[in-house]
Amino acid sequence: MAKKDYSVRKWMVPKKRAESYAKDRKQKVHTYGPKEGQELTDYEAGLRSGYLLCQSDHAGIYKYKKARDEGKSKAEAKRISQKRGK
Repeated sequence: MAKKDYSVRKWMVPKKRAESYAKDRKQKVHTYGPKEGQELTDYEAGLRSGYLLCQSDHAGIYKYKKARDEGKSKAEAKRISQKRGK
């Protein structure tokens, strides 16, 4: 059985939630909804951190589009976008 390569980044388009979560974390308060204006608890801040970490996929789509704008082929842009790290 072939060994699976887990170092390849899988990516998809991030949701709008990531933008609002980032804003919440930066301001350390709820910026929308019924708790708007209230301070984030440690638990809520942790949930937002975990969600944002999962959004590293956003970096992949950004790298893909940047590579395509530079004139690289689709296959090459995909390879660049799936490379982990900088």
